[in-house]
Amino acid sequence: MDAEAIYLAGGCFWGTEAFMQQLPGVIDTEVGFANSRIPNPTYEQVCTGQTHAVETVCVKYDPTVISLRLLLEAYFTTIDPFSLNRQGNDCGTQYRSGIYWTNIADEPIIASAVLALERTLQHRVLVEVLPLENFYSAEDYHQDYLANNPNGYCHVDLSGAQTFVDEHKTDFEILEHGYTKPDWETLKHALDEDAFAITQCALTERPFSHPYDELFDEGIYVDIVSGEPLFSSRDKYDAGCGWPSFSQPIAPSAIDEAMDTSILGMPRVEVRSAAGQSHLGHVFDDGPEARGGQRYCINGSALRFVPLDDMERQGYGYLLDRFADR
Repeated sequence: MDAEAIYLAGGCFWGTEAFMQQLPGVIDTEVGFANSRIPNPTYEQVCTGQTHAVETVCVKYDPTVISLRLLLEAYFTTIDPFSLNRQGNDCGTQYRSGIYWTNIADEPIIASAVLALERTLQHRVLVEVLPLENFYSAEDYHQDYLANNPNGYCHVDLSGAQTFVDEHKTDFEILEHGYTKPDWETLKHALDEDAFAITQCALTERPFSHPYDELFDEGIYVDIVSGEPLFSSRDKYDAGCGWPSFSQPIAPSAIDEAMDTSILGMPRVEVRSAAGQSHLGHVFDDGPEARGGQRYCINGSALRFVPLDDMERQGYGYLLDRFADR
């Protein structure tokens, strides 16, 4: 297992660290100061606001247990994303919210998570997203502060960590199964012409051309490339647009989002499978209000339908509880 790292700022680093330590897959944490204008600043220097440093937690995690997307969704529950240079009772540039990366492959994942948050909140958020320039460890007494001082100051509701894990049970279960994208040669032989063109080249099938548009049998829809579960029949509805439409994914972290400006004057939000990175379609905010207002407009050729009665045999039995009231 190769640990990965992300640097998160969410106000006082005591609370952010304590919250992250409670998440499955988090291996280690270290509090410190990121993107400082002076080398190795002290806590007192950072508090002056003149170093430009931000209180930050280095989070090392096992991506097979908790993905970066899922980790960021947990992080978002700990901050007020509209607050500038302030979280809880703490005010100053050192308490700004931010996500700092060292691996360039993390940048689109972070952008996807922020975009999804902004679409949910219907407003731009004040979360800084930048490459990490530097990180200096804070003084020893700051490390594991709340573990050593259980009654210490904390602006984060630490009980929210377990709540997040419980509410994202399906996300964690999908990660446990380790869905991956096959190599290019395998894909060229495994996929038919339409599936390859859509998932790998971001083309779009003709409306009303795929039988999944009118399919409403019970079961799940998985990525035709990786097999990762994406949508449930329970969330499918007839949008009248000619493509299979869903009100939500089977798990929030199963989908990546990105701005699509390929059509001049018509910006859209593209959706891709998280593990397979297959182009699936787009998401629009004109869905049924009673079901959240979203319309995931998906190419049928990017999906494979697994009937409810065949889910156990095909390895998706862990999702049968979603149909428990059948």
